[in-house]
Amino acid sequence: MANFNKVILLGNLTRDPQLSYLPSQTPVVDFGLATNRRWTGQDGQQREETCFVDCRAFGKPAETINKYCKKGRPLLVEGRLTFDSWTGQDGTKRSKHRITVEGFQFMPTGGARQASADSAGEAQIPSPDAAQPQTGGDDIPF
Repeated sequence: MANFNKVILLGNLTRDPQLSYLPSQTPVVDFGLATNRRWTGQDGQQREETCFVDCRAFGKPAETINKYCKKGRPLLVEGRLTFDSWTGQDGTKRSKHRITVEGFQFMPTGGARQASADSAGEAQIPSPDAAQPQTGGDDIPF
């Protein structure tokens, strides 16, 4: 039987990343990501739903996310879905799905939020498309 487990999400961090270390001194960062879905219902009304997802990254990516990401920052993550289960303090069995991050990309922030971050003195990561010229719809290269 074939198996495939790949998740790609683009959303905003719901909280500041929390860095910790495994006993082997491997960095681990946990953070939340919120993704939005907008659509028009059959009645013509605009609708929106938000999905909140817990994410975890290890190693150098964990340190990078912890250093440059804060609550509200957009982030694209790529990884796999993992299932965690444990026994709660009250003795009940608990479980949840989480994204184990295998790769990520910083996304540009925009508008007033970017200006306030600049004035707050936070470290800024240049947008990957900042050096690329923007082309109009008529400049298709084929």
